[in-house]
Amino acid sequence: MPKRVPLGIIFAILMSHTLQAAPPRQLRDLAYAESPAGSLRFDASLPAGDGLAPAVIIVHGGGWVRGDRRTNVEPLFQPLSDAGFAWFSISYSLAANPLEVGTAVTDVEAAIRFIRAHAAEYRIDPDRIALIGESAGGQLASMAALGRDSGIKAVVAFYTPTDMVALARTSPLIPDGIRKQMTGTVWASLILARLGQMSPVQAIHKNMPPFLLIHGDQDPMVPLSQSTAMCEQMNTVGVACRLITVPGAGHGLRRWEPAAYQREMVNWLRERLSVAEIL
Repeated sequence: MPKRVPLGIIFAILMSHTLQAAPPRQLRDLAYAESPAGSLRFDASLPAGDGLAPAVIIVHGGGWVRGDRRTNVEPLFQPLSDAGFAWFSISYSLAANPLEVGTAVTDVEAAIRFIRAHAAEYRIDPDRIALIGESAGGQLASMAALGRDSGIKAVVAFYTPTDMVALARTSPLIPDGIRKQMTGTVWASLILARLGQMSPVQAIHKNMPPFLLIHGDQDPMVPLSQSTAMCEQMNTVGVACRLITVPGAGHGLRRWEPAAYQREMVNWLRERLSVAEIL
């Protein structure tokens, strides 16, 4: 005769499944800071339940001059929610001229401070926050995480410009005429110096958080070598860095096959943010 399962255990199992199935709470178009151009805003998804969830701040790309916190990074939302992460997708100040490229790192830092300050309200663990950035957003996220007191536990960077000086000098997207104008002038020197200051590969230090770099091997805009060099130099100073190369992938994860990176990204974040279950 089959052994009876106590009703209390059955009830507990049913309640557990009910809690797991509860949809995340969605927040839309909230302000986290003010800038000269106006309010800086974010969208968020917060897991159901009473525990403190690990959190991810997402920084979209768009060449520092455009992009959208929903459209550009939408493929990341569902896998992060399914894995039990809270996520916050932020907007930031867009560059109006070459000297403003990369300066929105201060906006990312402001978002980190705001979200950490509201951790109790959002039911997130302020000591388990990661950054995800794609393209220009990857550069901004990387530079924010490289700050000595960032408190960021992990960074996922998709096809990120890590050496902006090299990119400015070699990118096929910059016409030769403009590249020649960026040589031997005071203006060019100012731009190149600024790009150097905004290059993650030049800001590596032994106390920085671990990085997961994800890059398509057919990227026509940011060469795979940018991620390769970043990872190699991080490993040289003893910092964990892993590079996932996506075969046949170009620039922009909206066109990527989800299976090519999502599972590994989620598992890596779970490990780095001390989440027990590995998918």
